Amino acid sequence: MAMETKQKEKKKENRFSFLYILGGGILKEDFIVRHTKMIVLVVVLIFIFIGNRYVCMQRLREIDRLQQQLRDVRFEALSISSELTGNSRQSQIELLIEEQGIELEAAKNPPYELYK
Repeated sequence: MAMETKQKEKKKENRFSFLYILGGGILKEDFIVRHTKMIVLVVVLIFIFIGNRYVCMQRLREIDRLQQQLRDVRFEALSISSELTGNSRQSQIELLIEEQGIELEAAKNPPYELYK
């Protein structure tokens, strides 16, 4: 009986040693064997969680990049629109015609409609 208690105490000491854990002895423990399915499930869920977080972070980076690109395109469209508005003013058109030496003049009389 004394021998069995010494062996049990020795097992308890061995149970927590570093070599016991690295050697795989911990996998023989009754708790681990009984709850293997739950442990595997938890590990799989942890991997899924990590993968989901990684994909989410990639998508957030992509969204930020696309929003910046959208701001740039909007700014470019606004500047082109304002440039077009400035170039289509009558005074600007007259100045361009004069610079290019085209023999066109502005009408002195307003246009009128012809009726049938």
